[in-house]
Amino acid sequence: MIKSMTGFGRCEITEGDRKYTVEMKSVNHRYLDASIKMPKKLSIFESSIRNELKNYVQRGKLDLFITYEDFSESNVCIKYNKDIAAEYLGYLKAMSEDFGLDNDVRVSTLSRYPEVFSMEEQAVDEEEIWKGLSKAIQKAAEGLVETRIREGGNLAADLKGKLDGMLEHVAFIEKRSPQIIDEYRKRLEERVHELLGDASVDESRLLTEITIFADKVCVDEELVRLRSHIETMKQALSDGGSIGRKLDFIAQEMNREANTILSKANDLEISNRGIDLKTEIEKVREQIQNIE
Repeated sequence: MIKSMTGFGRCEITEGDRKYTVEMKSVNHRYLDASIKMPKKLSIFESSIRNELKNYVQRGKLDLFITYEDFSESNVCIKYNKDIAAEYLGYLKAMSEDFGLDNDVRVSTLSRYPEVFSMEEQAVDEEEIWKGLSKAIQKAAEGLVETRIREGGNLAADLKGKLDGMLEHVAFIEKRSPQIIDEYRKRLEERVHELLGDASVDESRLLTEITIFADKVCVDEELVRLRSHIETMKQALSDGGSIGRKLDFIAQEMNREANTILSKANDLEISNRGIDLKTEIEKVREQIQNIE
């Protein structure tokens, strides 16, 4: 199957007191370029996330958005910092002695000082979080792949249609090319008779001129290679897989052959068909840029 590099996937799941929401979208890119936006507390999983994505995507600019909510009531606790409280108390006693003031410090007063009590997150179960997170990522990636496959099927059908149209142009040029030589021979003979009248014509010289002309305008090799490239691309589209780069290379070779045909063309009809070929090849190349 053929995959487009354009797609979208989303998944939202709740595991116990934790909720995971994953969204991902992709567009065409030469390589796999993943950009991940997620809460800081999930950053420890970045490497694992990237490895997971490689199971679903080989090429494309991928934007991944992750949100995470923890509804548990025991995810934070109060921490009593005894050393800090003792340090505060020591300084307060010193102030009392230095300035002759009553030391009226009470527990309720001391507890209000900064950092005596602090909120501290409890250690999280990384394995449990990754279990839920990876499940959400997998389901979102499956949705992304599904849209890429669906779009890839449309691309493949469109490309095959364009390739069939290119084969029609090739067939026309193959049929038209021998006629050019016959027409050139007739024009040359008519021109010679106009100039020489009833005088004898050097047939060997005439044959030499026709041979030189035929060699200049001959595009048989280019047509054979171009037809081969078209058929190879059609087969690759049928075989499927990650073939975007291969198709791009084939399209470059097709364009090279079309340029040569145009440069040799000494006939308006062939020139027009050559231009049509180049136009179709360019359309094919544009479409190929979005194939994985």
